[in-house]
Amino acid sequence: MERQAVIFNGQEVGIVVPSENRLKFIAVRFHVIGLDNRLFDTVTDVRRAITEHLASGRASPAAPLH
Repeated sequence: MERQAVIFNGQEVGIVVPSENRLKFIAVRFHVIGLDNRLFDTVTDVRRAITEHLASGRASPAAPLH
């Protein structure tokens, strides 16, 4: 697998790149920067983590959540 864009609610929020037989998330939007460099098993796991991250209030309040 090569790098792949991660789209969340219609917005590109990062990419995943292969790392240690897993996927490393590289954030490109500030409201998901808290997940930057984390390893995941699937892109679905990344999207789930984004949902949880935004719901937890750890995202920047000024960040658009569309």
